[in-house]
Amino acid sequence: MRDPLFDISDRVIILTGACGLIGRTLATRLAERGARMVVVDVATACPEEMATRLEGEAMGVACDVSRADDVAALVARTEERFGRVDVLINNHQHKPQGFTSTPAEEFPEALWDAIVDVNLKGTFLMCRDVGRVMLRQGKGSIINVASTYGVVSSTPDLYEANSLGNPVAYSASKGGVIMLTKYLGAYWAERGVRVNCVTPHGVLNGHEAGFVERFRARSPMRRLMTAEEVVGAVLFLASDASSYAVGSNVLIEGGWTAW
Repeated sequence: MRDPLFDISDRVIILTGACGLIGRTLATRLAERGARMVVVDVATACPEEMATRLEGEAMGVACDVSRADDVAALVARTEERFGRVDVLINNHQHKPQGFTSTPAEEFPEALWDAIVDVNLKGTFLMCRDVGRVMLRQGKGSIINVASTYGVVSSTPDLYEANSLGNPVAYSASKGGVIMLTKYLGAYWAERGVRVNCVTPHGVLNGHEAGFVERFRARSPMRRLMTAEEVVGAVLFLASDASSYAVGSNVLIEGGWTAW
């Protein structure tokens, strides 16, 4: 029996970044709970293929969220198919190949623009266009996915002798996402649209052994998280259980920022 407090059945949910690790997990778990999914990614074939594998009604759309015309087309297709949007989950992000370790003093402008265009501008465009729909409806929930590195700086020696790195533009863009969430949450709350943020950290995904050990040494939980551990917070914010939550940043980071 479904708990009505966390019931999302029949809700129309747009999920960007659907082909990534967290995205695939969210799409599957939300669809299992009866949501009608619009799965979105920049990859051409992946969203449509994913939609065919999900439970219930689903639509896959290829969209570059950094392009206003792509975003407008996505919203139009969603309204045409489903007639409304109940939840938007902005899960997209741009990570350069190898998640570059280029230091800030040498960071190229073109790479800065590429990261910020997707992570921050893309989140704004999605919030703006889907927000218009929700404001007309008088109801909706927007969930932006940020990063712990939008809350605190990355630790330089965590990435030593490692190809990952944590580029300055990534932290800046994710910090911007958190403040965008607070701004829109404050301005849209009285019109029925709730805007909140989820901040995961260190999702286990084939990391190098050395990185895993350094991460474990710094985390109060002594481990990385799994993609499944993002689902609960997103379900909370997508459902009526969070009806009084606005402008919040839900930290799911194993206590990383607690010390």
